[in-house]
Amino acid sequence: MFFRNAISVLAMIFLPLTISGHAQAQDTKEKAAAVKDEDGKYFDAEGNPTFKFQDDGTVDWYTFSGYRRYHADCHVCHGPDGVGSSYAPPLINSMKGMDYGTFLSIVAEGRKNVGGGKENVMPAFGENKNVYCYLDDIYVYLRARAVGDAPRGRPPKKADKPQAAKDHEASCMGG
Repeated sequence: MFFRNAISVLAMIFLPLTISGHAQAQDTKEKAAAVKDEDGKYFDAEGNPTFKFQDDGTVDWYTFSGYRRYHADCHVCHGPDGVGSSYAPPLINSMKGMDYGTFLSIVAEGRKNVGGGKENVMPAFGENKNVYCYLDDIYVYLRARAVGDAPRGRPPKKADKPQAAKDHEASCMGG
């Protein structure tokens, strides 16, 4: 019994150290700044999808779409606007240290966390077209929430849907 408890204690001490080695540095407004625009889709300096808000409060199409898609599928577990629930963690906190590739992997493949006598399971959404066809949109919305640029609630103004978004949607959804 002592041996088992000792291993559990050591795992609790060293597990955060191994996990932190895979974590990205904190995302910030500066890192998330849009430096490139491709037909209404914005990218940061590292080439990751990001958001763009106009001075009058207008959000880019992809952020608005991400808001809609998040609230169609993700908020059931992760709470409205990514603030978490008793069932799943707040994504506005998780996203601060999560890189784009990790986000895609977790959403597509799912994840299981066991700790403190509790098991949390993120189901895989890799075959759900209502999610995977809009992964970038959801990422962009949650990133904007995580760095503090997007307030809670539905964005009051949105940019028009770019042709590239229409084409991607038709191709991905099969229509």
